[in-house]
Amino acid sequence: MDKTDVILSLLLLVNSRLSYRELADTLNLSVNAVHKRIQSLIEAGVIRKFTAKISLSVLGAIHVIIFGPSTKNSLHGLDEKLSKHGSIYWLAIGGGNFLYIGAHLRNLSELESLVSYVKEEAKIPEPTVGITSSASQPPSILSAKDTTLYPLDYQIIRSLKDNSRKAVSDVADELGVSAKTVRRRLSRLIQNGMIELSIEWYPDASNDIITILYVHLKPATDKNTIDKIFKKYSPNLLFYWTFSNLPNTLHSVAWTSTMKELQDIRERFEKEEAIQSVVPNILYTGYIFNTWRDRLLEK
Repeated sequence: MDKTDVILSLLLLVNSRLSYRELADTLNLSVNAVHKRIQSLIEAGVIRKFTAKISLSVLGAIHVIIFGPSTKNSLHGLDEKLSKHGSIYWLAIGGGNFLYIGAHLRNLSELESLVSYVKEEAKIPEPTVGITSSASQPPSILSAKDTTLYPLDYQIIRSLKDNSRKAVSDVADELGVSAKTVRRRLSRLIQNGMIELSIEWYPDASNDIITILYVHLKPATDKNTIDKIFKKYSPNLLFYWTFSNLPNTLHSVAWTSTMKELQDIRERFEKEEAIQSVVPNILYTGYIFNTWRDRLLEK
């Protein structure tokens, strides 16, 4: 991937229904060039699915990341075990058998059993648990009054769940309603932050380097300062998580095309006034799983 591919992927991660024209205008490319890039990413296995899910904010779900070194001699088959849990949606494996496991919980009472499951199956004796403090939607969306999901809303999201770029007319034909009705309902879902339109993205399928940066911030560093720092390194720093229970700590996912580029970014990053230390861990592979949130659409 080049930087344009990465930016394109990030745009689709946020909204996988953006039209080719919208993407082309944002990237200053032709529509045909954008189409070719997306097809290339699909053929390479970097983009594997265009997805639609019920928004985490509507469900009131809690996002946690559990991480730590595994003592397992072999991690073969671990993805299958973790996929059966029902709340775990993501597994990434880094150097030194270091694991990162993401989960969506319906409430905090599920946390203890999740941690016990991870300890047993992933063999992480002393896992660190981070409860992400960043809301999945901006406050203006979270405060929207009408966030009720009606039966037709569920049907529309289910129709789009494995192909969120499906034409409105195709969804309408499938559900036996008018295209106008689908367009109006879908517009409401998007505007009120009730639907998550994204992609299943596997950057490890490319020859590039994906790294988790474990960043320790200096005390009293505010979010605006963090945002400004990360914008300086875009698109190499893809996104980051802060944790409500781990003050002055964040995880960032970084993309680089070479080890030298990674080292340069680390060195520059460590010189930022708000940064106390940076520890990188290169990721070798990752997995995405269905969870209870996906099964809500099957009922």
